[in-house]
Amino acid sequence: MITQNPLGLKKIHHVEFYVGNAKQAEFYYRKAFGFSRAGYSGLETGNRETTSYLMRQTNINFVLTTPLNPEHPAAEHIKQHGDGVRDIAFYVEDADHAFNEAVRRGATPVTEPHDLADEHGSVRHSAIATYGDTIHSFISYGVGSPRVSSPHVSKGSAIGHSTYDYHGPFLPGFVSQEVEGEPTGIMMVDHIVGNVELGKMTHWCDFYRDVLGFFRYITFDDKDISTEYSALMSIVMSDGQHNIKFPINEPATGKGGKSQIQEYIDFYRSAGAQHIALLCRDIRSTVAQLMENGVEFLTIPDTYYDDLLDRVGPIDEDLESLKNLGILVDRDDEGYLLQIFTKPVEDRPTVFYEILQRKGCKGFGKGNFKALFVSIEEEQRRRGNL
Repeated sequence: MITQNPLGLKKIHHVEFYVGNAKQAEFYYRKAFGFSRAGYSGLETGNRETTSYLMRQTNINFVLTTPLNPEHPAAEHIKQHGDGVRDIAFYVEDADHAFNEAVRRGATPVTEPHDLADEHGSVRHSAIATYGDTIHSFISYGVGSPRVSSPHVSKGSAIGHSTYDYHGPFLPGFVSQEVEGEPTGIMMVDHIVGNVELGKMTHWCDFYRDVLGFFRYITFDDKDISTEYSALMSIVMSDGQHNIKFPINEPATGKGGKSQIQEYIDFYRSAGAQHIALLCRDIRSTVAQLMENGVEFLTIPDTYYDDLLDRVGPIDEDLESLKNLGILVDRDDEGYLLQIFTKPVEDRPTVFYEILQRKGCKGFGKGNFKALFVSIEEEQRRRGNL
């Protein structure tokens, strides 16, 4: 019998970015994307290694971390990759079980299971490696796996188990620090896209299948995603409940020029998280606010909208309002989605964001790939990277 959720994954707990200046990145995510600062860890809290800001909007937790000395591993990460995603962390039933089972299934261990504790209680933490220098942390609250000794054994717990109960603002080491942003209507992480090297897509899809128990949700090939200049292959991996979705991209041979996936890998200097898709309830309102805040989006030719309704059928939104904002529309058998993509949010052409609203559709905008890629390639041309 195949276990659908062998590691006991529940949801994405947080996404941690290693950044060159966390104080400035905090300001950007608060003022541009509408996140609020909800927690802090740094010198004032006794952390002599890093400074971290917890940024929160609705159900999304982003952690922005910068090293305080050049010997810290984050310093090398930033040197190689620029600002980027280090950790896609999962909330799990049991961090010990998740780690041990993942390693048994072939994962490379990064951090052995251990306690994180402060005056608010304790949690259990472990981590494994995935593509590039990206990792997956496992974080659990509640009853942990059997351990011979632990400073946190509860009298009421089962023999050999420890009870982990945490009442702090986020994780041990963080203090509450409320600095309100102006929310933009972003609700949750819909999916996170990983770019991997040519020939490595199947390897990493197999990793998510064999280690995490994911399955192939959707597959795109270069016939689906290609232009005059570039192409890519993509497989969407998902957990059984569709709570966690990870498209994995690799470059494919185009007619000429450099694939946008290869551009990312060249500048990130390895595989990594290309973009994070943020789900919202009213994309027109969200995008209008983001634009007002200074977030830059890819532009789509007006001709995209000439036959839009013929391609996707009736929609609730006014076509002119979508055209003014540059929002794309696509449909599958279950409904339609609306989506738009930012330009890279770093100086290197690496990490960017997708803003999307789903109206029944469970797809990823296959019908928009051509228009999107043409827009991306125009930006590549401006950068001299096509």
